[in-house]
Amino acid sequence: MAGPTTAERGERQKLKSGPPRPPRPVRLRRLRVLIVLLVTTVLAGGGVVWLLYGSQWLRVERLSVSGTRVLTARQVREAAEVPDGTPLISVDTDAVEARLLRRLPRIDSVDVVRSWPHGIGLKVTERTPVLVVKQPGKGGKYVEVDAKGVRFATVSRAPKKVALLELTPSRSAVLRRFPADRLVREAVRVAGDIPASVARDTRTVKVRSYDSISLELSDGRDVEWGSGEKGSAKARTLTALMKAAPKARHFDVSVPTAPSSAGS
Repeated sequence: MAGPTTAERGERQKLKSGPPRPPRPVRLRRLRVLIVLLVTTVLAGGGVVWLLYGSQWLRVERLSVSGTRVLTARQVREAAEVPDGTPLISVDTDAVEARLLRRLPRIDSVDVVRSWPHGIGLKVTERTPVLVVKQPGKGGKYVEVDAKGVRFATVSRAPKKVALLELTPSRSAVLRRFPADRLVREAVRVAGDIPASVARDTRTVKVRSYDSISLELSDGRDVEWGSGEKGSAKARTLTALMKAAPKARHFDVSVPTAPSSAGS
């Protein structure tokens, strides 16, 4: 059998050696393009870093506050402690939030946002008192308690339409089993379940034990509520009972399936 021809050997050689290499000038042009792209990327990155951290353009010039009711905007700004002229990108929003919550207990939550190019926005949600506790002594001051049972502020005058909380445990064993904070949370739970029509007239929430909570209304009537359990059922029962016996002075819904009323 005859061997491969000269033409066949040439074709095989071409296949082994791969595609032809581009001319040298073409390779140089590609290298220059890559270098230019690399330099441009580095310069652009450096420009962005300088713009964010080194320039005078993107710096804090304004600290806006919204959502306050009792607190003033000035109090919030001072507690936030964000210096003017700080690069906006450098402001640690989580740290600002933590400072505000720590220094101003009246704040329930706060949203700290960057407002480019020169501002920081502080959107505040204040705690709302649902009960107040009178401090012992002659000062006559009150501690506000929110819906989470948090005692967050001391005020010289009780807010209007906010009931007074009286903790009067009948015996020391009650406090050993249910600490004062637990009793406060139960009172808050009850305050949140009272029908709106009754809540407006509630002057005092009395807590003698975990399952003995009562309400004193502004017109002299009272309600035995019991524990904080089955609050929705008790609220419905109390509303119906007051409609059925409008002249009664005492209502008992501690067992909502067996309510009672008395007095006239």
